[in-house]
Amino acid sequence: MSVAKLEDFGEWYTQLVQRAELADIRYNVKGFVVFRPWAVRMMNKMFQLFEKELEEKGHQPTLFPALIPESNFRLESEHVEGFLPEVFWVTEAGGSSEKLEERLALRPTSETAMYRMYALWVRSWRDLPLKLYQRGQVWRYEGKATRPFIRGREFYWIEAHNAFGTEEEALAQVKEDMGITEKIVHGDLGIPLLFFQRPEHDKFAGAVHTYAADTLMPDGRVLQLPSTHLLGQNFSKPFGIAFLDQRGDERHVWQTCYGPAISRLMAAVISIHGDDKGLVLPPKIAPVQVIIVPILTQKAEKDVLEACAQVKNVLKSSGILAEVDDRREYTPGWKFNEWELRGVPLRVEVGPRDLRENRVILVRRDTGEKTPVERADVASQTREALDRIQANLATRADEAMRRGTRTATDYADLKETLNGNGGFVRIAWCGREDCAKEIQEETSGGVIRGTLVEGDENVGSTCVHCGRKASQTVYVSKQY
Repeated sequence: MSVAKLEDFGEWYTQLVQRAELADIRYNVKGFVVFRPWAVRMMNKMFQLFEKELEEKGHQPTLFPALIPESNFRLESEHVEGFLPEVFWVTEAGGSSEKLEERLALRPTSETAMYRMYALWVRSWRDLPLKLYQRGQVWRYEGKATRPFIRGREFYWIEAHNAFGTEEEALAQVKEDMGITEKIVHGDLGIPLLFFQRPEHDKFAGAVHTYAADTLMPDGRVLQLPSTHLLGQNFSKPFGIAFLDQRGDERHVWQTCYGPAISRLMAAVISIHGDDKGLVLPPKIAPVQVIIVPILTQKAEKDVLEACAQVKNVLKSSGILAEVDDRREYTPGWKFNEWELRGVPLRVEVGPRDLRENRVILVRRDTGEKTPVERADVASQTREALDRIQANLATRADEAMRRGTRTATDYADLKETLNGNGGFVRIAWCGREDCAKEIQEETSGGVIRGTLVEGDENVGSTCVHCGRKASQTVYVSKQY
């Protein structure tokens, strides 16, 4: 890396994505990139973490078409108004470019595709709850500057869509979604987050309420992570998703949807854990958790390679993803740099001296700490080291976000903080949309993220911007 992360985060990020072979931006459609194998292997692990959790909580997998008729879109007025500016339209097909009778949207999100079918599937209270999810791509004509994983016109996610007989069940699902996010994003990926209820003017198009997780990037801007939405009956009524209850009365279902964007979570892992040597990967999503590097001499080459193979087999039999880099054309130092760039959590070095002393050397990617370990203890010591790395990454990231969260008691302080180091800034706010827009314009992009879902905060009785009576404590930040 030719630039330090904290000196020029944008350039550091671009270099890392290219040099670690995560994505290639040279695909010749603007806003579309090719995700390369090292990144896709991590993304697949993230998909698996979410899918396992969703299925354990009663969701079932499904796959819906990527094309949505325009007539579906127009059934819910707020939804169509919110998404029409971002839609890619298919208007013709075939070798003769035959015009289609109805425009088809490449899905920007799947409510209007899935709920047509929900209306056919839900007939009785016995059909509820209906909890389905799918993994796949969505397409949005993003007008802002694009950057791999952070913001693109095509991204990869999971979306879960649920229907219930009561509002209470729907609200319980929203809380469950937030719990899944905390468990996986913070627990497995080590990414700190704050869950906000978004202001009414910034909620998902067609939702009653939106709850979204945000994390803080190294440049002081905020990246939105998974969000969950209470849809109420805003879609079930226009789409006709109704059921007969146990008394024989017809009622419309209550709905929620949940959207973990896997490609954007990749951006958070790259940015928050990475350093000036490259990626630093949480062991739970690393494609290779341990890379074994032989230190070869002509005399001891065979014995060293045999020892490396034995260590690999011991680790793999213990459920650890281990590989041996036995390429002859590269020096050990070159391999050290290569695997540090790729973020492999733990390196095992084996050389002639280690054979004589019946040991290996463990090297942690997060700290660089080197530890001699007896061969007989290599599996247990490796597992303990991986657990310590996992915990350390989360602790380090949590502390960085705590340092980046401040309180502003007046408007000058808010502007100075946002235009300085950025981060999250707590303020007292009146709740008016025009006031929020003025704050955004006057601070060059400071957006009100919302109120904390958990926590009863009060930082003042008057709005820091307009001086009116404050109705809530909110967090402000610049965003991607």
